[in-house]
Amino acid sequence: MLLNRKQSGKRWHLRPDGAPKVTGQLQYLTDMTLPDMIHGRVLRSEYPHARILSIDTSEAEVLEGVYAVLTSKDVPGLNRFGIATPDQPVFCEDIVRYVGDAIAAVAADSPERAALALDAIHVEYEELTPLNSTDAALAPGAPELHEHGPGNVLHRTEIKRGDAEQAFATCDHIVTETYYTPRQMHAYMETEGGLFVPDEAGRLNVYAATQHGYKDRMQLARIIGCPEEDIRVVSSPIGGSFGGKDELNVQPYGALLALRCGRPVKMHNSRKESVRAGLKRHPMKIEMQTGMSQEGIIQAHRVRITADTGAYATLGAPVLNFCTEHCLGPYAIPHVDVEGVSVYTNNGLSGEFRGFGGNQAIFAMEGQMDRLAEIMNMDPWEFRRRNMREKNDPGPLNQRILVTDGLSQVWEALNCSELWQKHQHPPTDPTLPPWIKRGVGAAIAMHGAGLGYGIPDPAGGRLSLNNEGKIEVAFSYEEFGQGLIATLEIMLCDLFQCSASDLSIIIGDTDRVPHSGSSTASRSTTMAWMALQRLQTPFRSRVLAVASEMSGIPADELVTGLGGVWRKGQLPAETSEAEAEVETDVQRIGKSDKKEIPALNVADQDAEHEGASDPIAKAGLRSGFVISYAELATQGEADEWIFDTKFDYPTTPDNVVGGHYLYTYAAVAAEVEVNTLTGETKLLDTRHVVAAGPVINPMGYIGQIEGGSVMALGFTLTEDAVMQDSRYVTTNLDTYLIPTIKDIHTHLEVEAIEDLPEGDSFGPRGIGEIGSVALAPAITAAIHQATGVWVNRLPVPREQLVRPLNVPLQEGVSPS
Repeated sequence: MLLNRKQSGKRWHLRPDGAPKVTGQLQYLTDMTLPDMIHGRVLRSEYPHARILSIDTSEAEVLEGVYAVLTSKDVPGLNRFGIATPDQPVFCEDIVRYVGDAIAAVAADSPERAALALDAIHVEYEELTPLNSTDAALAPGAPELHEHGPGNVLHRTEIKRGDAEQAFATCDHIVTETYYTPRQMHAYMETEGGLFVPDEAGRLNVYAATQHGYKDRMQLARIIGCPEEDIRVVSSPIGGSFGGKDELNVQPYGALLALRCGRPVKMHNSRKESVRAGLKRHPMKIEMQTGMSQEGIIQAHRVRITADTGAYATLGAPVLNFCTEHCLGPYAIPHVDVEGVSVYTNNGLSGEFRGFGGNQAIFAMEGQMDRLAEIMNMDPWEFRRRNMREKNDPGPLNQRILVTDGLSQVWEALNCSELWQKHQHPPTDPTLPPWIKRGVGAAIAMHGAGLGYGIPDPAGGRLSLNNEGKIEVAFSYEEFGQGLIATLEIMLCDLFQCSASDLSIIIGDTDRVPHSGSSTASRSTTMAWMALQRLQTPFRSRVLAVASEMSGIPADELVTGLGGVWRKGQLPAETSEAEAEVETDVQRIGKSDKKEIPALNVADQDAEHEGASDPIAKAGLRSGFVISYAELATQGEADEWIFDTKFDYPTTPDNVVGGHYLYTYAAVAAEVEVNTLTGETKLLDTRHVVAAGPVINPMGYIGQIEGGSVMALGFTLTEDAVMQDSRYVTTNLDTYLIPTIKDIHTHLEVEAIEDLPEGDSFGPRGIGEIGSVALAPAITAAIHQATGVWVNRLPVPREQLVRPLNVPLQEGVSPS
């Protein structure tokens, strides 16, 4: 189905946070203030690699308006953080490893005085030579950045299958290429920050963005040295994350300062500090060698991945695992030899980012497919079909995966698309100047969801009828722009035939939500759907049973609906725009005293109420309405209305660490225009075909694919956080080029394939990342068709696309 407003009809759901966001009325966590709050700042290292000889804070401590100056000696618990490997110091003790390392933190009564206090802290360093590349870090004799070694290796991976060496010896054609990908910034609109508030009971309230509130709480408790329950983390709404706020950032400093001062502390990074200290996408070098038979069947594949994880681990090991898994693509290859290494350097911090290593791997693998197809003089899409895995084949790690037709479906749909036909039959446009070249390329991907085998991946949720008579759902997921709240609204309205005004949706507050796991790895929609499938039956049974007791109507003759419980068969089938007022009035009546609602009298249920002022009666709905949710909520104890579920994200049954079970499939075609005078590439048209199960929220689905596509456009053409000697050259968005409205494609279509295997119990798959992973190779393939240039480095070097313009000179005109 082609997704757009017209095709989606009544399922086109306006997001509830849309108007407040576009009008600027929504209060993000970094907008929060309190009358007695003070301001926190962090002193960061002057050098990418140095030994700390001394820290003198005495001058800062006596400045007027300064409430606290903290260093490593002031950390009461663990002076380290990191979700997977806690190796990053809260405050450095003796060594700094990148220019964002924290030395000290201050709290003062104004941002200006906090800045003066930082200037008054004197640090004496012994500068050390930075390891400014993975080659330097892996060189014999290179200084070890961490004691846990060996060397500067964080993590290694491998996949060995068959006999690649022997297979290459028998291949008729071999393509060898090295691919390079950039250090991309997340570039979220809201930089890292928050408000940290100690309360009278001795608890700490943290209002700061994260993708996993419970993980933040756990890490902060280790740092502070207190029970987790002494900390409350409120983490939504968020002004963008894309993985960049998954790790702790300002939270340790805000928490420690607030507890030391006994006052609310506000922290908020400037853009420059965000660039300096924040996470980036892992830059990678991927060496690939792929061999095939004379018939164009791939026989052997050798890969060497080198990832620059920067100064600390963050999630560098899982990112490498994911990249390794996806560097084989959706192809059946009998002989495989893959090795990967993630390397510590002094180059900032690399970490989790939308796509999680898949972007880099798919760019390289799909580049190999296009080069091999050209050797065969074969249509590149047909070449892919010839080598694609069958639906019953194991996954890339030889693990069992859920069987679907998604791969063949997206291949077929794109093959039939009008845009791909342009590649096969390029149109001519005589109005274009000779230096403008156009081409169409395509790529295909399978992308794993969830954290993978062997990694704790809890899920769950809570469904209740609260004391206000609202159907309340609670998850520990976050709303950072992806449209989660709108999706939850749609799911709940579909399940209970209610309206959005019947609902209360609670997310991102560790005091109010159960542990549902993280808002990462394209997992939230699937997990919320599965949780609601488990919760709906006991919840509905309770609602209908109590309604039956109160009304005398058998429970099997009742259904949930707008404002409360209705007689089966008399629930309004649809809610038109004109009926919206009735829904509101149903809620108003539901909150009224029972004596004012004659419809709740069983004897009057079938009576006509001609001339009644009741809006339900005016709409002809009163005869079916039985009892409101608000009335039901008064019955029994509060905990009788609460239903919880716990489970884990589905994983492969095979013991393959990091291996995935659920995959989303996508095919992408892109049309570009290349100016060979300037080397500029313009993306004109794209088509994404995505097999991710049922579309719950069409607007949100399109938004995710469009957003991922624009992010991938920057990854491909313009974005790179350039470093020189382990210092950022691009320090702000004035020199870091993200695509603007003038740069993005003028046309984009999204086709959703909703089919799932019969009996599938996992529901809709996440699509938060799939829109970002395959566009880069589609664009570079289109560039090749337009110019004949093979691109192996991102962002695409413009100078590589510049060509001399051979214009015939008129007689008598000198070329000089």
